[in-house]
Order: sequence, then C-alpha cells, then structure tokens
Amino acid sequence: MKKLTNEVMLITYADSLGKNLKELDQVLSNELDGVVGGVHVLPFFPSTGDRGFAPEEYETVDPKFGDWSDIDKLAEKYYLMFDFMLNHISPQSKYFQDFLEKKEDSEYYDMFLKYSEFWPENRPTAEDIDLIYKRKDKAPFAPVTFADGTTDQVWNTFGDQQMDLDVTKPVTKQFIKDSLINLARHGASVIRLDAFAYAIKKLDTNDFFVEPEIWDVLNEVREILAAEGSEVLPEIHEHYKIVRKITDHDMYSYDFALPLITLYSLYSGKTNRLADWLRQSPMKQFTTLDTHDGIGVVDAKDLLTQEETDFTTEEMYKVGANVKKIFSSAAYNNLDIYQINTTYYSALGNDDAAYLLARATQIFAPGIPQVYYVGLLAGENDLELLESTKEGRNINRHYYDLEEIAETVKRPVVSNLFDLLRFRNTSSAFDLDGEIKVENNGDNDLTITRTSADGQTTAVLTADFATKQFKVTENDKEIFNTQA
Repeated sequence: MKKLTNEVMLITYADSLGKNLKELDQVLSNELDGVVGGVHVLPFFPSTGDRGFAPEEYETVDPKFGDWSDIDKLAEKYYLMFDFMLNHISPQSKYFQDFLEKKEDSEYYDMFLKYSEFWPENRPTAEDIDLIYKRKDKAPFAPVTFADGTTDQVWNTFGDQQMDLDVTKPVTKQFIKDSLINLARHGASVIRLDAFAYAIKKLDTNDFFVEPEIWDVLNEVREILAAEGSEVLPEIHEHYKIVRKITDHDMYSYDFALPLITLYSLYSGKTNRLADWLRQSPMKQFTTLDTHDGIGVVDAKDLLTQEETDFTTEEMYKVGANVKKIFSSAAYNNLDIYQINTTYYSALGNDDAAYLLARATQIFAPGIPQVYYVGLLAGENDLELLESTKEGRNINRHYYDLEEIAETVKRPVVSNLFDLLRFRNTSSAFDLDGEIKVENNGDNDLTITRTSADGQTTAVLTADFATKQFKVTENDKEIFNTQA
C-alpha cells in the first residue's frame, strides 16, 4: 500500500474514466501519467442507490467494476482514498434483511435506530421534529414491516436506500472495525467518513455533530485506522468553525469553502475575501473546487457576507453555462438546498482563462489538492445525462469512454492544467510543513508565495482576478505565464 503523499488526488467513480477499474488504471498510466499521485475511488461496493453511497457491505467490489485485485493494483502505484458510510447502510444489506426477518432475535437488531425505542411516551412532538437537523422536507424516519407482521419506523436521514446505524452499540462498533480494517488492508491510505456528523442521535439535540459523543466515535475510528497505518478524513458540509474543530483534533479536514469564495473572486474581480480565507486555512487539509456533489453554499457562510453570497449564486446562474436554478430543485431530485448543481468549468461560463486561474489558486492554497475527474478534464455540464435521469447532481457526473478521454486531453485548457498539476506534484515549495505568504495589495491582485521547509525552493503565483491573467515562478524561473 502506498501511503498518503503530498501530491494531487483525483476523485473519480470506478466507471467514469473508462467503464471499469481496469480501464481507469489504463487512463491513469497513460493520459494521466504524472498528473495525480493519489486516487479517491468513490464507492465501488455493491450498492442499491445514490451512485454507490447506499452500500450493502464493504467486503467485496461490485463485479461490474472489477475485483479486489484491481484495487490492489492501483494501491501499488497511488495513495488511495475510500469512502466509509459511518451513518448508514442499504436496506438490502444482509444486516437489515436479517433485522426485518428476525426482529429482536436478529444478531443485528441493535444496529438500527427504532422509532419506538428512541422516543419517550407521547413523543416526538412537532418541536422535536423541527429541532432535527435535516436537509430534506420530511422527518428522517421510514416505516418498516417485520416478517411477523408488526411495524415500526427506523431512522433514515437521507433516503429510503440509506438506513441509519446506531454507532453506539457493540454490534455496530464491530461492523465498523471489521469494515475499516478490510478497507485499509486493501490499500486505503485515507478513509473518508461520509456524513459522519449525522451518526450520533441524542434526545433533545438536533442530532447533528453532537458533542462530545461525536468525538468518541471519531477517535475510535482514528485508533482503528492508525493501527493499520491509515488516516481518517471526516467529511462535513457546514460552517467553517465546525470544520476547524476537526483541525483542532489534529485530523485532516476538507476545505469546502474555497469553491464558492474562488467563484466570488473570479466573478467580482475582488481578492480580499479569498486572501483572508487562505491566510487562516490549515495545511492539514484537502482542498476542493469540485466533487461528485454540487458546489456548496453553506460552507462559505460568514466568510462571504450574505450580499456577496447572493451575488455569487446569482452570477453563477447568469454567466454559468447551463447553470439553472431548476437543476438544484425537487424537479431534479435535489435533496440538498445548500448546493448548486454544475461543473466548475461551466460555473465559470466555460472560460479557459478563469478556469486555469481557479486551479492555480487551488494548487497554491494550503493543503493537498483534490480534483474531481470532470474538473480534471474541464468538463461542461452534461445536460443529456441530467435530463435522462432527472437527477440534478448528474449534470456533473459525465461518463467518459477511452476514446473521448484521448481526445479531451488534447484541449489546451486540459493540457495546461496538467502542466500545473505536474508542477505541483514535483516542486518541494509545496511542503505541508513549509511556509505560505498571501498578499493582496490592490482590489484585484493576489500573490501567494510557497516556500519549502528547508527554505531552498520558492514558488510564487501572481494573479490579476480582473483580467484572469497569472504567472507562476519557481526560484525566479518562469513556469507558467498566461500573460505571455
């Protein structure tokens, strides 16, 4: 297994860069040689929904993608990240099916949160339901009928294919431990904990990021993975002060605020908010501009004013290429009102100059860059897939075959991006224990200086966000210049 290294990480589904894991390996070895050092393979387990995020188990690879030998081969060449859905599992899993069949006699009975056992008599009240932190317009419960004909409700935060787990019970803890060890031993140098903040349910709380109990769970996971030589990455879309708590506990975190703040800067030409954010960002993080979901809005709260946020979202609909409000609505099965569905390239109006500046900013930002596969290929909004599925997030989930990839990498914007990423992977200036200096002397300019830990290598990004022109140097040698 290759350990976590400070190189660009690709985010991709197993069947999005080629039709399976073998073809993904082929693309990585050929078109993407030197471009990325790590790969976040989005859920590749048997699943019943949400593009893999409703797993039945973690013991096998879905045969349509390949098998463990394909994963193990990737792990020899790249540091890998896998997802673990701490909060839920598919109702078609053997665990939930056994629970339905045997009820109290099931060895998995305690894995699931029963409505009848969670609430005291005469509850929940309307106030109880209102208090729950939720991102859909219904109470997070699903009716179930057991084999003996009796009924109950079980907690399901996200949908009918994702049944919540009671992470406090011994049987669930054992399931978590066994699953994590299996993933680590198949090459996961990082485990991304999807939706972990929903995992603790506690009476008279909003059931989201419940402290201190959530830290007990995270620390247990970290200890399991540390014994296997792997890291944990808790995933959360929320106010940056909550994310900073993860940093304070010395865990890797995500920078999900950077995407919207960067868009604001490119739309307005003003760099003050971006510079302020970069100055306070930690090195122990993964940066993003795009992921398999939409562009987060809630993540930038209080980093942009409400007026600046409104300006950015409206500008996205105005100048973005086929970015429409309806694509992030119930009409397109959007469950999260805090995200806007679009590719990052289309959010910038398919503007090559603006897009390359956005990526250059991400490369120089504190942390390790993650680049989503559609963004890596500067992909436009896939309206055909969107309309055929009526799934809003599919606008940013194009399927590339090998022939299309071979043609796409010839585009100047893609080849230029690849050059920037290769530079990021090979320059010691980006040491995570090095130094960073952020300057913005005028309204539109931004200068980011990265210096290696030994002080021997310095890389500088000098950019004008009004004209979208920028220059990159290393030890005063010009590496990239869009002004030339």
